[in-house]
Amino acid sequence: MCAELTLTGRITTASNATFLGSIDDVVVVYKPIAGEHPLWDFPNGTLAHRELAAYLVSQVLGWNVVPHTWLRDGPLGEGMVQLWQEQDPTQNAVDLVATDDVPETGWKHVLEGQDENGRTVNLIHEDSPALRHMAVFDAIVNNADRKGNHILAMTDGHRYGVDHGLTFHNDNKLRTVLWGWLGDALTAEEEEGIDRVNEGLHGQLGRNLAGLLSAEEIASLAARCSRLRLAGRFPAPSGEMPAVPWPLF
Repeated sequence: MCAELTLTGRITTASNATFLGSIDDVVVVYKPIAGEHPLWDFPNGTLAHRELAAYLVSQVLGWNVVPHTWLRDGPLGEGMVQLWQEQDPTQNAVDLVATDDVPETGWKHVLEGQDENGRTVNLIHEDSPALRHMAVFDAIVNNADRKGNHILAMTDGHRYGVDHGLTFHNDNKLRTVLWGWLGDALTAEEEEGIDRVNEGLHGQLGRNLAGLLSAEEIASLAARCSRLRLAGRFPAPSGEMPAVPWPLF
């Protein structure tokens, strides 16, 4: 899409400059590199590159986790552009519910806590193939910020993941609301997806990522794939960092 990118609004809840725009009649999200806020643990000016790298890994996995994403020039300079996805407002893939309201089937329990009124609440998420795919994807790309609102529930049951600027760090930084399958065995399909990424790192995927990530980050990506494949199970939290992002949504 080489047509002009026109801004139509700003998404003010985002921590970095994020705009709604259009290219011809196509609605997109635009995150200019110039609008990225410096982070102590991620190099400056790389979040857009990490977003594109996450999309490339998603494509090789074959599960369509990340909406179509690319880099291009815009009104505020080069940035990440992603196709806008209109989610179904009646569906929630992740939820906070009272203890008495936790469904008996179809959902996974993540953690229990208290709300601002001292009532016990539970963080739960769907037990669905789409979210399992996303959890495997997050483990591979080392997603440090999988909030509930970063999961878009589509009308047809598909689930998209968005906001992947905090990914591919060398150190383990997996922070996610999708811990419901902790320790569960991976399916053959999930293992095959991991194998495709590992193999791709020696081919076109590796060449594409070389312009977006450092050599050390690509090596860490390969190591995570190998560890996950060898374990054959969903990983557990590790290290001193919190296991879930804050806020959760």
